[in-house]
Amino acid sequence: MRTFRLALLIGGLASGSASGAWAQTLDQALASAYDANPSLNSQRAATRAVDEYVPIALSGYRPQIFGSASIGSQWVEGRYDAGVGSVTSHYKTDPSSFGITISQTIYDGLKTANSVRGAEAQVKGQRELLRNTEQTVLLDAATAYMNVLEDGALLELRRQNLTAFEEELKSARQRFAVGEITRTDVAQAEASVADAKSTLAEATANLKTANAVFVRVTQLQPQKLSPARPVDGLLPASLDAALASGLTRHPAIRAAQYAMDQSATEVKVAEAALSPTLSLNGSATNQYNYYSDGDRIERGTDVAATLNLSVPIYQGGAEYSSIRQSKEKLTQARIDIDTERDQVRASVQQYWSGLQAAKAAIESAQASVAANEIALKGVREEWRVGQRTTLDVLNAQTSLFEARASLVTAQRDRVVASFSLLSSVGELSAGTLKLKVRAYNPKVHYDQVRDAWIGVRTPGGQ
Repeated sequence: MRTFRLALLIGGLASGSASGAWAQTLDQALASAYDANPSLNSQRAATRAVDEYVPIALSGYRPQIFGSASIGSQWVEGRYDAGVGSVTSHYKTDPSSFGITISQTIYDGLKTANSVRGAEAQVKGQRELLRNTEQTVLLDAATAYMNVLEDGALLELRRQNLTAFEEELKSARQRFAVGEITRTDVAQAEASVADAKSTLAEATANLKTANAVFVRVTQLQPQKLSPARPVDGLLPASLDAALASGLTRHPAIRAAQYAMDQSATEVKVAEAALSPTLSLNGSATNQYNYYSDGDRIERGTDVAATLNLSVPIYQGGAEYSSIRQSKEKLTQARIDIDTERDQVRASVQQYWSGLQAAKAAIESAQASVAANEIALKGVREEWRVGQRTTLDVLNAQTSLFEARASLVTAQRDRVVASFSLLSSVGELSAGTLKLKVRAYNPKVHYDQVRDAWIGVRTPGGQ
């Protein structure tokens, strides 16, 4: 375990600036991703947009009020027989009017009530999708953090490996100069140095790629990353408990359930097209007409109130098609729930097994590192007295490097597997991790807009 922690510390120093004692932690990276990740903020905006479907649906309960006004000029010319000849009459008028119309739906086949229920289900489903996005972003941030640590540690190990091979090459050339070994031994050492330089360049490129992903996910520049620990303390105690939690708590399943509820209300909304509608309408209009001859003024007022009943008989058949279509969508939504459950069940089992395998790999790698360190030391001593060849030393050095690299990778896999398992059971969140962030509460915006009757400015809340 100590060897791995030292390797990660070296990787952290290699991944960023070497100056200063301040070091970034995994919690800081996760908090930055929670606050600044574009994908998560985009989903929050999408959630706020979905909130508006509820007041849109509630508008069906509210009256509709329209105002109207008109103004214009009219020229009239007429000819008529007055008995003594034709008489021409012409005059100009300036008609104008203004009025107001109010319409209130009394019964619409429960279309509005079901639309509101469907919109509320859509809002709840969108919140679960937001929670799922939060899980994905936090998992991506943890993975990116561990990848930087891993690639930094592997880069430092490859540098150490190259230095060791160069020392072996130097010793081989000295012994070849005095005739103790052959040119073949020197060539083997030279080949090992060349291979080490190539893999060092590859490791450098891998670290740069990991840094770029880290910046994209967390919006932070990696500086000096501190070693991270798995979140085993937040995980269920058994596989059965993990499955139970995942199948009841995972946001993807809950979002699918709300989607089914929404689809069920859409069937009822579509069926409302076959129901009669009853509405109360009222209007009031004032009309004015100004005549140019004699400055006569005509004024009239119209006031009307009507109760309108509309009974659909046949509307072309589109309404029947909409009903059938909405029923098929409901069937699809029910199937989607089973699909999400299968995916969550598979993920829980996968990451539970992966976590156990990572723990076993750490123990194996630790034993391998200890054994290879002893073996390399012994082979070098035997090489000095001529009992081992240069190739034996090079192979022992390579085996030690591979064991150390396996330990680094196993530790990285254990941390990532623990976060992945926490995500698969639906519990990976800023609250669960106790991150020092201002928690985003989607209910704030919902409460601000739900009962808003007017206004085009977006609320100042979250």
